Amino acid sequence: QVQLVESGGGLVQAGGSLRLSCAASGRTFRTYTMGWFRQAPGKEREFVGRTDWSGGAYYADSVKGRFTISRDNAKNMVYMQMNSLKPEDTAIYYCAARNPGQSEYPYWGQGTQVTVSA
Repeated sequence: QVQLVESGGGLVQAGGSLRLSCAASGRTFRTYTMGWFRQAPGKEREFVGRTDWSGGAYYADSVKGRFTISRDNAKNMVYMQMNSLKPEDTAIYYCAARNPGQSEYPYWGQGTQVTVSA
């Protein structure tokens, strides 16, 4: 079982920055693919980005060039630096984990609210 806890959300003005953190349990953390998702009010949950076991990162087009995902396997931590925030980035952000070979994410955090004011 993997437990995930996000932190770092808050209220920021447009153009500002936030860094989200996700703390993970599990002795095989370094093998997990770690994803970030978000859900805005009245909208479906959407993929934001992910980092795999090698540290490579992939992003949704809507955040590419503004968000950066990194991981610290020694600390079982994943981070997402969010720059040049826009009001449309307002959402609850979730950290998720999957094992190698899985296509779905079975493990989810409770989410952290990010609000970007115009």
